[in-house]
Formats: sequence, structure tokens, C-alpha cells
Amino acid sequence: MEKVIAIDGPSGSGKSTIARSLAKKLNLLYVDTGAMYRALGLVGSKRGLDLQNEEEMEQFISKVELVYEGQTGSLVLIDGENLTHEIRQHHVSELASKISKDPHVRNYLLEIQRKLAQDRIIVMEGRDIGTVVFPKAFCKIFLTAGPEIRAKRRFDELKAKGEKDISLQKILQDVIERDHRDQTRALAPLKPAEDAIILDTSEMNLEQVLDDLKDIVEEASEKKTVELC
Repeated sequence: MEKVIAIDGPSGSGKSTIARSLAKKLNLLYVDTGAMYRALGLVGSKRGLDLQNEEEMEQFISKVELVYEGQTGSLVLIDGENLTHEIRQHHVSELASKISKDPHVRNYLLEIQRKLAQDRIIVMEGRDIGTVVFPKAFCKIFLTAGPEIRAKRRFDELKAKGEKDISLQKILQDVIERDHRDQTRALAPLKPAEDAIILDTSEMNLEQVLDDLKDIVEEASEKKTVELC
């Protein structure tokens, strides 16, 4: 058994906000694996690399250094460059989706992700945490919502951050395309773990989701005798 609260789900399901809030409520380390893929995708793109070319990705990964610090608000550094805020731009989501198909990238990040869970309980969110990264996690949750709702959430988030030249229709198209890429990729496709609890957040606010998740985690910790504190 692995002392991990694994939270998976598609783009826009609210897993980042929810996982971060849950970790804060439980006083646990929060790990955003999507930030890692976003950072590598962004840097690879800046360097003019073909993110879908395995040879180029293998060389890139062999030389790059990624540092993740969840205790300081998910600080992400690549070769010393702080990318924490830049990776949240909308177009970076597509770069992350492309680079996440590469086995060299996934193996590199898998090692980093597993090291973060050594000797402590963590809340980790992504798309394959409960199926690949920590298949024996003591608590697995899969968050979902309809594509229209997820697109609207993403649109509102980007508008609040001051991003311009974005449209709800374009974001909905991106969400649908991202779902297809993530669900049909050969390596670690997006899907709920067989023993995951699936929670549809379409009609729920943050506090309602957190209340449900807290109950789910506490029940799992009692059943698996995991002390959260």
C-alpha cells in the first residue's frame, strides 16, 4: 500500500484547485503532476523541439533538470528557470498533452513523482496517478464533469487572469480534443482506476466537493489504517 491520495481526472475537472485545497485542509504535501508536463512541454517548445519526436525527446530529457517544490506553492524550475506562472497560459495545455505521450518523458517524471512520496503522505493529482504512478494508493478519486462545464470553468479562470483573445467555443474544442488524446494514447491513457471513487462535480461548488472528498479520504484512511496526521 502506498500512502498517497491519488486524484485523477480530465482537463477542467477542477482537480488542481480541489487537490490543492484538500492538501491544505489535511496539512499534507500537494503535488501537481500536470505542472511538470506543462513545464517540459513549454521549454521543449521554446527550444524548437518536436515534442512528438522520440529521439529529440530522449536527448532533451537526458540533459534537462526539473525541480518541483510543493511546499512553496508548486514551484517548478527547469534548468534554474522559474516557470511556475508561465506554464498556466492556455496554449501550454496542448504542449503538455503532446509531450505526455513520450515514454522518455513519462519515465523521467515517474521517478520524480515517486520520490516525492517517500516517507510521507501526499495528495497528488494528474491523469494516471491511481493507475500508473501509484497503483496501490490507499485512496483513489477520479473527478469528472461535462465538457461544456469544464470549458466554462477554464474560460472563467483565464478571463480572471487577464488573458485575452480567448473564446469559450475554442476552449470547448480544445477540451474535447484533449480528452480524446488523453483517453486514446497508448501509454498510460486517462481512465479511472478500477478501485477509484468517481465523483461528478458538474453541479457542485468547491466546498461541497471538499466535504465529500474529506469524508472519502477519512473512510479510506480508517479502512487502510493510515494516520493522516
